[in-house]
Amino acid sequence: MTEENQNEKFDESSEQTQNVATEETNGNENEEVENVEEVEETEKTVEIPETELEQLKEKLNEEEEKYLRLYAEFENYKRRMKQEASVAKDYQAQRVLTDVLPALDNMDRALKQEGESEDFVSFKKGVQMVYDDLLRSLKENGLEEIESENKEFDPTVHQAVMQDSNPDFESGVITEELQRGYKLKERVLRPAMVKVNE
Repeated sequence: MTEENQNEKFDESSEQTQNVATEETNGNENEEVENVEEVEETEKTVEIPETELEQLKEKLNEEEEKYLRLYAEFENYKRRMKQEASVAKDYQAQRVLTDVLPALDNMDRALKQEGESEDFVSFKKGVQMVYDDLLRSLKENGLEEIESENKEFDPTVHQAVMQDSNPDFESGVITEELQRGYKLKERVLRPAMVKVNE
């Protein structure tokens, strides 16, 4: 092969290499142009009109307000349930105590009876012991006696069933307790039946 032929072949291969490099560069430029166009299109889609932005802000504020309202309601509900459970616990003995009150009344009436025989005195002593034990147990569970005699009449805890005209007492003062009243903590189970001075 002559030197001239070799030079021609070298020139041809150089030209081909340059063409390939030019095509690759053009291809890369085209890809870059396409990528730039895609980014511009994406940026265009992100642009939100001012009115739509305001609407979204308003909707967000509404949703936040709804959430805060629901949260407050739930906290109130929890507090109310806790309070109701506490009240129920405090007054859980109310039904039992109310049912026992007639038995206490009967024992109280029995203790007011008088007798002189040895059997009666012995029997009365036994009833007194049972009454005292029962009353002590009930008081440990929250039962309180309502004080009446020589006290000012209070319609929240007393029930006036008779009037008295006793000069030894001031007007509106209780002269006699006819039936004992009871409370469970601050709740009246049964008002005391009383006789009130005019």
